[in-house]
This record gives sequence, structure tokens and C-alpha cells, in this order.
Amino acid sequence: MDSQETLQMEENVTENMIPEVNETEKETVNVPQTQEEVVARLKELAASDLIPERQELDALKQAFYKLHKAKIAADRADFIEKGGQPENFLPTPNLLEDDFKAAMNVIKEKRATQQAEIERQKEENLQKKLNILERIKALSATPEEANQAYKEVKELQNQWKEIKLIPAEKANELWKTYQLYTEQYYDQLKLNNEFREYDFKKNLEIKNHLCEAAEKLSDEPDVISAFQQLQALHQEFKETGPVAKELRDDIWARFKAASTVINKRHQQHFEELKQKEEENLAKKTALCEKIEAMDISNIKTAAEWEEHTQEIIALQQEWRTIGFAPQKMNVKIFERFRSSCDLFFKEKATFFKKLKEEQAENLAKKIALCEKAEALKDSTDWKATADKLMQIQKEWKAIGSIPKKHSESLWQRFIGACDYFFEQKNKNMASQRSEEKENLQKKENIIEQLKGLLDNETEENKQEKVKELMKEWNAIGFVPFKEKDKIYKTYHEIVDQLFKALNMSAARRRLDNFKNNLKEAKENGRQGLNKERERLMRSYEIKRNEIKTYENNLGFLTCSSKKGNSLLNEMNKKMEKLKDELNLIGEKIAAIDKEVAEQAEFPQEEKQA
Repeated sequence: MDSQETLQMEENVTENMIPEVNETEKETVNVPQTQEEVVARLKELAASDLIPERQELDALKQAFYKLHKAKIAADRADFIEKGGQPENFLPTPNLLEDDFKAAMNVIKEKRATQQAEIERQKEENLQKKLNILERIKALSATPEEANQAYKEVKELQNQWKEIKLIPAEKANELWKTYQLYTEQYYDQLKLNNEFREYDFKKNLEIKNHLCEAAEKLSDEPDVISAFQQLQALHQEFKETGPVAKELRDDIWARFKAASTVINKRHQQHFEELKQKEEENLAKKTALCEKIEAMDISNIKTAAEWEEHTQEIIALQQEWRTIGFAPQKMNVKIFERFRSSCDLFFKEKATFFKKLKEEQAENLAKKIALCEKAEALKDSTDWKATADKLMQIQKEWKAIGSIPKKHSESLWQRFIGACDYFFEQKNKNMASQRSEEKENLQKKENIIEQLKGLLDNETEENKQEKVKELMKEWNAIGFVPFKEKDKIYKTYHEIVDQLFKALNMSAARRRLDNFKNNLKEAKENGRQGLNKERERLMRSYEIKRNEIKTYENNLGFLTCSSKKGNSLLNEMNKKMEKLKDELNLIGEKIAAIDKEVAEQAEFPQEEKQA
């Protein structure tokens, strides 16, 4: 195969194996999370001598305005939540935007300058390559010149490879012309085997080196960088001259195999990236469905709106943590999410507008109640006014919420009027309670005096003193309600004991007097004692019959009422008194029987007496 066929074959092979890079297959950029970080990064790029990649600039610009819009949306939601009208919302100026634009302008100017320099360099390189082509064309005109100019042609080829940037629209045509003139030169070249073998050997060394470099790229962790480096190796492989015929297929197969590994990794990377974007789309769709599933119509209170607002904010924050969806769906899914959020906050604004109107009505109602309470606070009709104020307080509780800015002050006004009345009422009641405590002490003192009379058996005029103390007791006013029953019970118990004791003492005195009077009856002899005994027996039977009558009557009485209980107690007291009198009569009869027995036993003594 001649040199022309060799170059043509290599050119066709290398051109067919270089894949194109799609716009979507760009290296992802780590985007800052705050506007301050975006501006800081832009300032860093503006101050650097290096020209930043357009991909990074686009990502920073998108991030800045995305964060800017998110902040406006959050401020707007907060404004509406606090009761503001949506049409009255004014976003706060973004103080970082001027710094952002200034840094972007500096970078744009640098990029424009760089691009102009690149275009100038491309034109200059184009002219250089055209000059090289003209020189190769001239050297390939005759075999004699070709043989003599071999070194010069090799130098021209090296120069050709060193010249990189040229206008893209001229590249293909220029490469074809270069191939044509180079082939023409080799057609004219009458090199001996030594020169030809040397050229093949050098080309083989270069291509082996390129194969090794391509094979090492499989260890490169950055897939995008590995792919870009492979493109540069392909260009160099393409521009390197032919090798010996028997080695051409092997060297190309080796280089192609290494390229296939990198290309597969590159393809797999973007397939994974595509899969990740699909997963992101599924996550974002789920967030949209969560918001859409909220039953806004059933939210009735401000607390419920606040609870759902926090849920929406949490979902918005979760949205920000999810990466991009597929390009064709990224804008659509965002519009769906934003429209759902906008609908929620629109309904929330409507609710709070209505709530504001209701709160205004409630405010008027509570002001009216304050005025009523203030009109009653100085009243001294304690019972009736207390009932009215308690009713007003119930009405207050039944009224709904009012604006927060009035809530505390109005409540203090209302409760202040109520508290003032009840404080005055308590002061009045405290005076009464103090008097009741004094009355309690007085009655306790009377009880102590009654106990002293009960314990003192030698006290003279005890009955008159008891009556005086009872009169004092009745003259004393009320005692504390919770002590009333207790002190009343203690008093009556001690009085009952005193009367019982007084009755017994009187009965004993009457018995003693009776026994003394028996001496007079003795003078009349037994006949006088018998008459007295008969009289006492008649009294005894009368008392016993009375007791039986009371006992029968007691069997028909019940304690089902307070009046019935009082009557029962009175009858019990009378019956006890009758029993005491009956016992006294019995003792008198026993005393007579004793005297009669003594007269029968000692008749002489009786006569002497």
C-alpha cells in the first residue's frame, strides 16, 4: 500500500471513532447554597486571571436568581401570614444584586476580550496553516525537491500539529487540503528504506505512547475529564503519521479498545445522571401530590393554617434539597409545585382577611363588655352585681379572638374592672368574717364557762348563772359558716349535760328534804307514813302511765323532716324528765319502807324518840 492509501485509511478510521459531545453531557457544577456564596464565588472568578467556564457562570446565575425568587416568595408568605394584603406586599431590595451584576460584567468583559483574542489567534493560525500548505505544495512539485526537503517537510508537519485553534468552519476543508498535499508530497518522495523505516518507527513510538495514555484514563475518577482528555489524544493520534503496514491494524485496535472503555464509562455516567434525574422527578411529583392532597376547605382555625403552613414550608425546603429533573420536565414540575403552593397561600390570605373582619366585630363586642363592667365596678349591691359580672365574663369567653395588638390591653381593661369590684366585695366580706371570728371566740368562751359550771359541784346559784350565759349566747351574732354546726352542737351538748346535772341535784335535795320530813311523819306513827306512802304510790303510777304514753307516741313519729326531728327530741327530753321523777318517787317510797321496817325492828327506840 502506498503512502497516500495509508494516510487516507488512518484519517477515515480516526474520524469515525471520535464521538460528538452533546450539550446535555456537560460537567455538573457545585452550586453555592446562598446568595452570599454566589457573589463571593463571582468576585473570586472576576479577580482571577483564569477565564471561568460558561457552564459555571450559567449555574451561578441561575442559583442567584432562584434564591432571590425563593426569598421574595418566603417574605411574601410571611407578610400575608401576619395579616397583610397580597397586593400591598413590596419586596425588600436585594443589596447583593449590584455586587452580583458588577462581578458578572467584569467576567463578561474578560470573556469578551478572551473571545476576541481567540478569534484573532484563529485567523492568525489559519494563515499560518495556509502558508504551511503552500510550502508543502511547492515541495511536492518535483521528486528532486521532495527528496531534498524531507527534513523541512517534517518540520512543517510539526509546526502544523502545534497550531491548534482555527475557525471551525475552515477546519474540515483545511484538513482535507493538508492530507492532499501531504499525500502528493509522499507520492513524489523517493526515500530509501532507511528513511521510511525511521519515520514509521517514530510514528509507532508516538502512537504507543498515545495508547498508554488512553489506557491510563480508565483509572481517572473524573469521567468527564477522562473523556475530554481522550478527545485530545484522538486529535494527536489523528495528526501522527502512519506506521508500518503490518502494525497499523494492531496499533489502531489497541487505541480503539482503550477509547471504548472511556466512552462506555462516559455513556454510563450520563445514563446514571439521567436515572437520577428521573428519580428526582418522582420525588418532586410526590411533593406536588402531597400539597394537592391537602384539604384546604376543611381548615377552619388560624392554628390549623399555621400547622399546614409549616408543612408547606417543610416541603419547600425538601424540594430545594432535590436535584434537577429531566430537562423537558424540569420547568413543568416546578410550575406544578409553585401553583399548588400559590393556591394554598391564596386561600390562606382569604381566610385571614375574613378572620380580620370577624376580629374587628369581636373587638367591638369586647369593648362594649368592658364598658358594662366599668359601669358596675363601683356597685355595692354585692350579690346582684357579682351575678351580672359573672354573666358578662361568660359572654366574654364566648366571643372569638381579636387582633393581637389589642388582645392584652383590652383584657387588662376588662379584668381590671371585674377585679376592682370583687376586691371591694372581698374587703366587705373580710370585715364580716372578722366580726364572725370575734363572735366565735365569744361563744367558745361561754362554752368554757359552762364547762366550768358543769365541773364545779359546789357552785351556788348555778342555774341562774347558766341562764345568764345562755342569754349572752343568744345575744351574740353569726359565726363563720363552716364552724356554725360544730359550735352549736358543742354548746347544746354542754347545756344538756348541765340541765341534767341540775335536775339530778335538785332531785337529790328534794329526796334529802323528804327524808328529813319523815321525822315529822314518825311522830304521827305508822299511820302517817302509810298515808304518805299511798300518796307517793298514786304519783308513781301516774308518772309510769305518762312514760308509757310517751313511749307509744314515740313509736308513731319519724325523723323525715327537720320539724319532726325537733318534736322527737323534745318528747325524749320530757320522757327522760318523767323517768327521773319516777326514780325519785321510787326512792321516797323506799325511804318510807325503810322507816317502817326500822320501827318494826326497834319499837322502844321509836317511842323514846
